[in-house]
Amino acid sequence: MSPLKISWKSLWSKPLSAFLNLMLVAFGIGILTMLLLASKQISEKLDNNSKDIDLVVGAKGSPLQLVLSSIYYIDFPTGNIPLKDAQELMHNPLVKKAVPLALGDNYKSVRIVGTDSNFVALYGLKVKAGKFWKKEFETTIGSAVAINNKLKVGDSFFGAHGLTGSGDVHKAHAYIVSGILEPQGNVTDNLILTNVASVWKMHDSADEGQAGHQETNHKEQDSQAEAAEIKNREITSLLIQYRSPMSVVMFPRMVNESTNMQAASPAMESTRLFSLIGVGVDTLQWFAILVMLIAAISVFVNLYNSLKERSYDLAIMRILGASKSKLFVIIIAEGIMLTLAGSVAGIILGHLAIEAIGHFQESSQARLTGFSFLTEEIYLLIAGLVIGIFAAIIPALQAYKSNISKILAQN
Repeated sequence: MSPLKISWKSLWSKPLSAFLNLMLVAFGIGILTMLLLASKQISEKLDNNSKDIDLVVGAKGSPLQLVLSSIYYIDFPTGNIPLKDAQELMHNPLVKKAVPLALGDNYKSVRIVGTDSNFVALYGLKVKAGKFWKKEFETTIGSAVAINNKLKVGDSFFGAHGLTGSGDVHKAHAYIVSGILEPQGNVTDNLILTNVASVWKMHDSADEGQAGHQETNHKEQDSQAEAAEIKNREITSLLIQYRSPMSVVMFPRMVNESTNMQAASPAMESTRLFSLIGVGVDTLQWFAILVMLIAAISVFVNLYNSLKERSYDLAIMRILGASKSKLFVIIIAEGIMLTLAGSVAGIILGHLAIEAIGHFQESSQARLTGFSFLTEEIYLLIAGLVIGIFAAIIPALQAYKSNISKILAQN
């Protein structure tokens, strides 16, 4: 019989003890797998969604809330800013590109975002079917929105007021799906894009019949009406790209000190967010390491006691021709099998747990998935291998150095 087969049968001669040790290893590896997957996916989502955005300008309030609402769409906006003030910033010589955002409505908890063609250029969007929005109430939807809500080009739907829920539906106008985006792997997969005027008119529908279709032949009156409209209009925020490195120092300070708006850096706020999350992550990591240390001690005690109980059997194996090296390999193999099986089970449990967490997440923008496999998980298997060798090395050395005649004399 091969050493591996002997190790396997010996290991499961006490199934309850073996199962307990396996679950201890699996629990520790499972926690580390969850932390690895969650931190990696969150980090990638943060980078993918904000990599070309230097600054977010919005209403006064929490800078982190402004970034979360305007880039990741997972929080409520800090308020609105006047369109007139926003346009002044858009034409500032320190600004290379400015993307307006008008938020406030949703369709089945999917954010409806009023913006312009600069948004398309910023994220490098391409349509898979149909075309980009042009007219009012035309929309271009993300790939995930189309799949999850079974929408296709030409379909219509009604938006609801607020960023979640469908209690206050705007039935004055229906949005039309004019196009569906190619999968982007970022936040735009879960957005509904339209022009800013659509968002405004959706909320001005009560007086559209009086003001929307009035005609005048006087250019002066037209220009006055347009100026008044700009003065009274508001947007949610601006996504800014800098023109030069000088803008990094001058522009945010200018916005924060000389306007009623605030400027927030996505890079700085993301770092601050990770520092807040990092405390909990570090605690869980140390907890997982502690569990794995307990597992290593438990495996060691199990193998040590098993060795004492099987000392006579091992001595008989030596008499029948088994070498010291073979006994050493048998004990080491038991430790490796146990911890390696626990490591594989732990990785599987970690993926299942992340998938379950992602399934019950309210926000689709930062949704986690368990169907993502990382090369770093190989290190977790190696860790399980090392634990097995570490736990089995002392019992294996005792088996190697055992005195056959003394053991047989005692029995």
